[in-house]
Amino acid sequence: MGHITSKDAYKNLEERINWFTQGAPPSDSLYNILQVLYTDTEAKWVALLPVRPFTAKKAAKIWNTSEGKAEAFLEHLCQKALLVDSFYNGVRQFVMPPPMAGFIEFALMRTRGDIDQKYLSELYYQYMNVEEDFVKDLFFATETRLGRVYVQEPILTNDKTIHILDYERASHIIEEAAHIGLGTCYCRHKMLHTGHPCAINAPLDVCLTFGNVARSLAEHGQHARLIDKKEAMDVLERSYAANLVQIGENVREDPAFICNCCGCCCEALQAARKFSPMQPVATTNYIPKISEECVGCGKCETVCPVSAISRPDNKEGKAAAQVDNEVCLGCGVCVRSCPKNAIELVGREVQVITPVNSTHRFVLQAIEKGTLQNLIFDNQAFANHRAMAAVLGVILKLPPLKQILASKQFKSIYLDKLLSNKSAL
Repeated sequence: MGHITSKDAYKNLEERINWFTQGAPPSDSLYNILQVLYTDTEAKWVALLPVRPFTAKKAAKIWNTSEGKAEAFLEHLCQKALLVDSFYNGVRQFVMPPPMAGFIEFALMRTRGDIDQKYLSELYYQYMNVEEDFVKDLFFATETRLGRVYVQEPILTNDKTIHILDYERASHIIEEAAHIGLGTCYCRHKMLHTGHPCAINAPLDVCLTFGNVARSLAEHGQHARLIDKKEAMDVLERSYAANLVQIGENVREDPAFICNCCGCCCEALQAARKFSPMQPVATTNYIPKISEECVGCGKCETVCPVSAISRPDNKEGKAAAQVDNEVCLGCGVCVRSCPKNAIELVGREVQVITPVNSTHRFVLQAIEKGTLQNLIFDNQAFANHRAMAAVLGVILKLPPLKQILASKQFKSIYLDKLLSNKSAL
């Protein structure tokens, strides 16, 4: 490693990022993005770090340096939001966040002068809004989705409210969170810099993070601001009023984020329209139902963030709203926009299954993508287990039918039981 070149450093970092189940397909745009976010030295050393959480002692061993120097460098990376830290049984641990939701967003969650945010936004736009590989890999490479939609609670009638589960409520996530962080909406910030400002002029300060992610972003570099539950609920209310869609991490317990998204800027909602009827995020368990009171005014069609509503003529030859259930996310934005109260949310026929927690989601996605070995054997220190990793790799490369059967059995029987008790894999 002593003679590593700048090009090699970023190539190694790119390969390290792609050890994540959620990776970042290589391109010139990605290379330029990494050059903005990381110095040569940072790229060189981060490329050697494990995928799973690690201590300063572990990093020092990998880097062949003292624990004190390793912790100082890790602290510096936290200040840049290239790492986040946490404490487990009083021991400080670090982890590299994935590209998204992760270090890509964190770089634009506040105004900062240490990087050229306009140039970075232009690179992001090219990589995510022009090139398709990253978005396809992010949202469609696995059956288990990265994000899920929350239903807008204020529009649920009393008889529907009793059926909504706690983890389906953004308000419940807020109430349960140990830490809540508020930052700038990365999507609208990026689009503003690239000359494509939000078409509905939605608020910028509505990006919510939770738990250790929120605390780490706030304590290191002020990429988020810690807020109380009341202010977080105010953020939700402002977002509801602006017809924004709540999209959070696709887990039942302790999601790391809830974004308040507009259809013109959010990559997930753009992907929903661009690649319709494929859905980039998990839907809610609800679907809109249009009543005969509909007058065909078109307000619901206008506000729908994924163009799931149209107005064909009905039997009487009059325009009436019609929902494409294959495309609809079940967010409920259309319900509050209807001046005639002609739309209500009803339960979907098939219940949407949500992973228990982040570990559950990571493993499910790794199984589906064939990269589970990267989570288990994630560092050169495990070289003596390479034979086991190879065997696992073979299993994950079985013919599709056998892989699907094994995957479904593993997911349904073992993971849910283990992870419902927060067991670590």
